[in-house]
Amino acid sequence: MFPGTEGRNPHHLNEWSTNEVYYLNMQRAREQLEKMENNGKRKLKVCVATCNRADYSKLAPIMFGMKANPDVFELEVVVLGSHLIDDYGNTFRMIEQDEFDIGSKLHTIVRGEDEAAMVESVGLALVKLPDVLQRLSPDVLIVHGDRFDALALATAAALMNIRILHLEGGEVSGTIDDSIRHAISKLAHYHACCTRSAERHLIAMCEDHSRILLAGCPSYDKLLSAHQRDDYADIIKAWLGDCVKEQDYIVALQHPVTTDIRNSIKIYELMLDALISFNKRTLILFPNIDAGSKEMVRVMRKKGIEQHPNFRAVKHVPFEQFIQLVAHAGCMIGNSSCGVREAGAFGTPVINLGTRQTGRETGENVLHVRDADTQNKIYHALELQFGKRYPCSKIYGDGNAVPRILKFLQSINLDEPLQKTFCFPAGKIVKKYTQSNPKTYEERIDLILHMCKEALTDAVRLNCRVLGVGVSTGGRVNPKEGVVLHSTKLIQEWSSVDIRTPISNSLHLPVWVDNDGNCAALAERKFGHGKGVENFVTIITGTGIGGGIVQHNELIHGSTFCAAELGHIMVSLDGPECMCGSRGCIEAYASGMALQREAKRLNDEDLLFTEGMSLKKEEQVSAIHLINAARLGNPKADAVLRTAGTALGVGIINILHMVNPAMVILSGVLASFYESPVRQIISQRALTSARDIQVLTSDLEEPALLGAASMVLDYATRRTY
Repeated sequence: MFPGTEGRNPHHLNEWSTNEVYYLNMQRAREQLEKMENNGKRKLKVCVATCNRADYSKLAPIMFGMKANPDVFELEVVVLGSHLIDDYGNTFRMIEQDEFDIGSKLHTIVRGEDEAAMVESVGLALVKLPDVLQRLSPDVLIVHGDRFDALALATAAALMNIRILHLEGGEVSGTIDDSIRHAISKLAHYHACCTRSAERHLIAMCEDHSRILLAGCPSYDKLLSAHQRDDYADIIKAWLGDCVKEQDYIVALQHPVTTDIRNSIKIYELMLDALISFNKRTLILFPNIDAGSKEMVRVMRKKGIEQHPNFRAVKHVPFEQFIQLVAHAGCMIGNSSCGVREAGAFGTPVINLGTRQTGRETGENVLHVRDADTQNKIYHALELQFGKRYPCSKIYGDGNAVPRILKFLQSINLDEPLQKTFCFPAGKIVKKYTQSNPKTYEERIDLILHMCKEALTDAVRLNCRVLGVGVSTGGRVNPKEGVVLHSTKLIQEWSSVDIRTPISNSLHLPVWVDNDGNCAALAERKFGHGKGVENFVTIITGTGIGGGIVQHNELIHGSTFCAAELGHIMVSLDGPECMCGSRGCIEAYASGMALQREAKRLNDEDLLFTEGMSLKKEEQVSAIHLINAARLGNPKADAVLRTAGTALGVGIINILHMVNPAMVILSGVLASFYESPVRQIISQRALTSARDIQVLTSDLEEPALLGAASMVLDYATRRTY
């Protein structure tokens, strides 16, 4: 404060001198500027919550990465679950040994080690977590895996509007873990998965692909670089004794299967009997805290494992040392995910017992004994696997997960809406019915009704529910009335016809009708490239040329329902005659019928077929022959196609200059052929501001039919079209 101003009220400006006010305003402006700059470079506040020794091995590399970037990340650590239980090694101490400041320790485990205790533990965590999360107020909470503790974390964070990054979602395994893992994925806003298969599973679960990172397993970053330590022999001696050599011992780790506790305890007992009989030095770790673990410990103690000369029973091994022990073991046995994940990186032979890891991707080092119902089966598996060596597998990671995850975290836009969006999978045609198009209106309607009734019958067998009927047709359509107003010469008796009424009256279902080009645009909006794009244009390149325009997420029909008759944009004042009766339309140059016309002309002049081409008996000349001739170097055919591509490209430029879409989607049988020439014409002739517009080929099967289906799906539960 300036001298002599201590007793003044800062809100009474008349008490301040002019200079004092000036300097005060300057100071405030400087502070405001610094605040704005700091906001632009604000650290991302990330809370990492760890529940047990296993998830800490995956989270620790990320935590070290954030700690190494203090200018970018503000790290908060929350510890809960079995970390804080003496029977499970008080493993929170290893977090402290790694010099991480633990912001909160939450005792959330209700002892009992049965199903009820797991539920009560989740409830206790949900009671304690809100205070911690409210105090820390992180930008992002990182949750790992599939434990019940992690489910409580994700539930609390989601309800408190905290963004969640879920590690190792999308994987498939046995026991209740699958359900918990997928539940966390549905609560999470972002995903860092380990394998391509897991990524596909998340996409199939309707998660937004742009928020899924294929990172690999973070623990691989450490184990791939650290498992060849020079002191591995000392680590083996420290845990197993002086006389034990490399590849002459077994690591055993078996957990309860919560959906089949009794059988998993039986398998555990049989495994111990087999290991006793196999007579090799064995490091056995206590099971995790899942329901059934107490009974497993009783079985272990009943058999005297802790006093047995061949066994060393431990509650916890630090991860860096555990890596060495697994890497140099003669075999690993049990049902831990470590056996099917980390052990593969070393080529260590593994025996996977029971169903706990069913569905996991594994390397060739894993021998699965699903039905481990006798001691002899397990003993035989030990004979087959012990002492072998397999090629190293990198299914779950390449050692670069942490840099990817840190970069992914930095890319999170905190200004984006918190509400999750789900991306529903592309439409799939379950069954398709095809018939020749009759020449009269009555025959055509009768055939449509016959095919619809056949589909209704098949729907029962296929366990599908029919919500309504969508009709995609050529011609100018009034979708409000379900009437075809006008059609080209391609379809006879198809002008001024009511399609909706006869179909709806016969089938007692709602019916929606629209032009095939508009339907293709609707399909792209719901299932294809147009999903999430506010403004785009779809162009069908087939027998004719059509399309649809989507502006501000709505399909444009126009005042007389002839908007997006893109095939009839004129690109020449005196071009070929078009089916619409005019001249110089895009359709007259670039449609399948136009290309067929030119192919026949060249064939009549003996200028079409080149060496390597022939016309089969009774085969008609088509656009395909023209395209093949151009590919084989026929200059006349190439000139026709270049003219067609130019006409289509110029027409699309007119569209770009009129409605300025963000994207142009080409669909139909000729789409892939036209994509390159259209891009070239746009780059040469469009305004500079329109040259970077995306031009894509549709990935959809039958977009016009999918668009007809989308009308039913989008409007069947709405009162207005």
